[in-house]
Amino acid sequence: MRCFARILLLFLCLVVIGDCRRQKSRKKRWSTENHTLGTPKSKKAADGTKNRKVKSSHILQIDDHDFTMRPAFAGPAVPVGVDVQVESLDSISEVDMDFTMTLYLRHYWKDERLAFPSSTNKSMTFDGRLVKKIWVPDVFFVHSKRSFIHDTTTENIMLRVFPDGHVLYSLRVTVTAACNMDFSRFPLDSQTCTLELESYAYTDEDLMLYWKSGDESLSTDDRISLSQFLIQKFHTTSRLAFYSSTGWYNRLYINFTLRRHIFFFLLQTYFPATLMVMLSWVSFWIDRRAVPARVSLGITTVLTMSTIITGVNASMPRVSYIKAVDIYLWVSFVFVFLSVLQYAAVNYLTTVRDGKDRKLRETAREQQTLPCTCGMPHAKTMMMDGAYSEADANSLAGYTRASMAAEDTQDKHEQMMVHLSLDESTLTKRKSSRNFRIIQNTHAIDTYSRFIFPGAYTLFNLIYWCVYC
Repeated sequence: MRCFARILLLFLCLVVIGDCRRQKSRKKRWSTENHTLGTPKSKKAADGTKNRKVKSSHILQIDDHDFTMRPAFAGPAVPVGVDVQVESLDSISEVDMDFTMTLYLRHYWKDERLAFPSSTNKSMTFDGRLVKKIWVPDVFFVHSKRSFIHDTTTENIMLRVFPDGHVLYSLRVTVTAACNMDFSRFPLDSQTCTLELESYAYTDEDLMLYWKSGDESLSTDDRISLSQFLIQKFHTTSRLAFYSSTGWYNRLYINFTLRRHIFFFLLQTYFPATLMVMLSWVSFWIDRRAVPARVSLGITTVLTMSTIITGVNASMPRVSYIKAVDIYLWVSFVFVFLSVLQYAAVNYLTTVRDGKDRKLRETAREQQTLPCTCGMPHAKTMMMDGAYSEADANSLAGYTRASMAAEDTQDKHEQMMVHLSLDESTLTKRKSSRNFRIIQNTHAIDTYSRFIFPGAYTLFNLIYWCVYC
């Protein structure tokens, strides 16, 4: 029994010695880690922010305060600084008169109820779950049509709380807002759109919105680009907005100016319209008697211009004023239409002149084939016409050859006088028609049109581009 008791006592001693050695090695390893971090164990102070066993709600004392009320309730207005980083400008719609923008919206304010003790002065960062438990500014976008907070893979919301109670609240938002556009100079226009931020419930007596760093509060990504616009500049402004039923509110403005690229419209609108006008001038070099060719060319250019005008207006809002592109297209349409009217006038004058020439030729032919019977006796007239009776022939028996010869000489003289009088009347008509030879000469109309139409259209282009560029 003694031997057994000694063995048991020796075993217990070994167990106690092993346990002591393990504790010593554990303490040595812990001191080594503290020395590596630069904070000796004896001098390390307890930091509530690093204690995993304490909940964030306990550290921030959320349950001890009523966060339905703003900070410093019944006191001065809470200053809330705002800055914005524009991530992308997604689209500009002329038809709907709006724009879509994705941005990072950040708010800065101080809430002493969220202050917590910390020896390292480090902040704590939370996601969107804590936002629902504390007070945050109720900023909304004025004149917005649609907006949403991104939620992939989780809600893009960040809340950072500093030990002294300062709070940073950031969220990623895509907003579609209205933009009042002026298309009087379209497509040579510049548009200025505005995104407006304002508190929904708190007036300027309770909440004061301001740009945290002035103009530097707005930053943009250098890679932002649009297919139809050139982004010229971004800038910020602020002023008070008044509502008759609720009062005055601080409102912040994000202004950006866009200038439209003209090259697309040069290829799709201006260049085709100019080609159609020039194509209509080809009819001035086609023979005026080629009616199908000139008519089909004129109708084709008119219909093409109508199609271009319809296509441009289909992609634009139905505004009640005239746009710059409308002036160009409708003037081009008028030039094309005038070329059709020019051929109508040429064809009409050609028909009238041909009718007159035909009548003149028929009259001249009749005068050449029928001899003149002016001043001749009735019997002689019938003999020249070849329609006389025997009684009329017997009545001529009393004439002698001499008398017949004298009468023949007199008749020839009278016939010559008639022809001279006809020639004088023809010359008089020709002299009177010289004043209208430009109108009657259809070749002259086409000739003058070859220079008047291109010259007038070139002058219009010079005036148009000098005014709108």
